[in-house]
This record gives sequence, C-alpha cells and structure tokens, in this order.
Amino acid sequence: MKIFKGFALLMCMLILLTGCSSAQPASSEQKKMKVALLLSGPANDQGWNATALEGLKAAESKFGLETTYTENVGVADAESAYNDYASRGYDLIIGHGFQFGDPAVSVAKKFPNLHFMATEANSQASNMASYVMSCEQGGYLMGILSSSMSKTGKIGVIGGMEQPSIVKELEAFKLGAKKVNPNIVVYEIYLNSFTDVSAGKDAALSMIGKDADVLYHVANQAGTGAIKAAEEKGILACGNSYDQNSIASNTVMCSTVYNMPTVILTAVEAVKNGTYKGGVTHLGMKEKVVDISSYHSFESKIPEATKKLIEDTKKQIIDGSLIIPVIEKSTK
Repeated sequence: MKIFKGFALLMCMLILLTGCSSAQPASSEQKKMKVALLLSGPANDQGWNATALEGLKAAESKFGLETTYTENVGVADAESAYNDYASRGYDLIIGHGFQFGDPAVSVAKKFPNLHFMATEANSQASNMASYVMSCEQGGYLMGILSSSMSKTGKIGVIGGMEQPSIVKELEAFKLGAKKVNPNIVVYEIYLNSFTDVSAGKDAALSMIGKDADVLYHVANQAGTGAIKAAEEKGILACGNSYDQNSIASNTVMCSTVYNMPTVILTAVEAVKNGTYKGGVTHLGMKEKVVDISSYHSFESKIPEATKKLIEDTKKQIIDGSLIIPVIEKSTK
C-alpha cells in the first residue's frame, strides 16, 4: 500500500513537472514585445513612409519583436487605429507624422501601461513621446543646392499639408536658397495631401510654367509627382526623406535622408529597458538622424564651390555654430 501511494505521488509530480515544462514556451511567447506602426500613406512610397518601415524592420530584427503596420491612415482614423492596437495589447504604437500626435495622447490616457509615440509631433503625455527630426537642417542644404543650380533665378518647393512639421522645412529651404542668392524667386504650394501624386505633378508643372528650373518637395508620395514632372520637362529636382535618385536618376541631384531606424530603435530600446518616458525629443544631423544623400551622377555637374559650401554648412550645423531657425508658420 505504501509502495502504491509512493508511486502515485511520483506520477503526480511528473505530471506537474511536464505541465510546467510545456507551459513555458507560451509564457515566453507572451513576453515577446509587440510594436505597431501607423503610416499616412503607402509603405512603398520610396520616401517618408518607406523609411519608417525600414526602422520597424530593423527593430524587429535586432530585438526579436512581433510587429505590424497599417498603411494610408487618414487624420480622421488615427485615433481609432491607435485604440485598436492598444486594445490588442501592443506595447509600443508609433504614428509616423505630426498629425498622429494628438490622437496618440488621447488614447494614451486610456492605456497607462502601454507606450505611444508620434514622429514630428509636439504632443506628449506620461506614456506618450514625440520624436522630432530636425528636418529643417536638410531642407536648408537643399535650398543652397537648388539656388546654386538654378539658371533662371526661379525655383519651386511643394509641401504636403500646411502643418508645422512641413512648414519648418519649406521655410528652411527658402532661407538656404536666399543664402546663395538673396534675389532668388521661390514658388511654393501646399497640396493639402500627402498621397495625391497628380496634385504634386500639377503643382510642379505650374511652377515650371513660370520658369522654375529646380524643384524640391516635402510631400511624401505626392512629391513623386513633382519629380516626374521635372523629369518630363528636363529640369532638376531634389528628393525628400529617402534617396529618391532611383525615381528619376537624371533629374534628382540629391535628397534629404532621415535615419528612421535610429529613431525607432531608440524608442524600442527605451521601452525594453523600462526607461521610456513622455516628452519631445529632437534628433538631427549631430545624432546622425538627418543627412543628405550622395550626388550620384551629378557629382561632376555640381560646382566644387557649391559642394564645399554645403559640406561646410553641414559641419557648422553639426558642431552647433549654425542653428537653422525653426519657423512653423508659413511666410508666403
């Protein structure tokens, strides 16, 4: 009888141990960090949204995350998109663009144990942070290049939405252009869209019709329409957010580039370390988040004096001896 009781006890212990062993992977899986990304346009736009997706994939690879993303999230749908991912227990939800700031704060209040983020916004809460790239620094350099390469003394710049994150770059572009030529004429148009490629093209054509011979855009996917218009009309252009030379290799001289992987990796690491906090963080050329691309086939076509001016200006921005003004209201 004692032997039977001992055997039964042993079997119970084995069952318990086996149960614990088989339950462990599920527990480990539950601890896997989940990150979601909200994009204002398509992920394959070869620009603003594409660089954010690169950042998400870099974080997924480095930290073994569970990730997902939603494309073409409009302003009216931003809050419900945040709310949906929060309800599903995503640890960090990132909205890529200024317009995601206020919706993130609103949802963050309802989910105090989760983390929320928006790029280029100025919103904040205890568990919601804005990561702002100093895009004005790149825009200023594109202004120098565009003004230097213009033969007509007339250039154009196209913005998506007339919001602070876009306005600051257009205004910096104008300042950079006037540094080279105080009398330069800068045409500017806001499209009220980040995705309307036809509107971007029409805006560019209207500027070209007024003798603009170099164009720049800060309009995400819509800006590719401006690049195509420049290509068709045989004038020069500069790209934005991503090296856009591949869109029109004989047209795009240079692009501003944003290192979104660094931004997203910084945020994810803070969540994992338990150091994530609300606030507004600014990241620019000094932090290697903002930069410009190579000149590709235009390397020999851009005057050495222009390239030196751009390089010297970039060094001054990095060492802090030149501060590019942040102008968030249009001066047009």
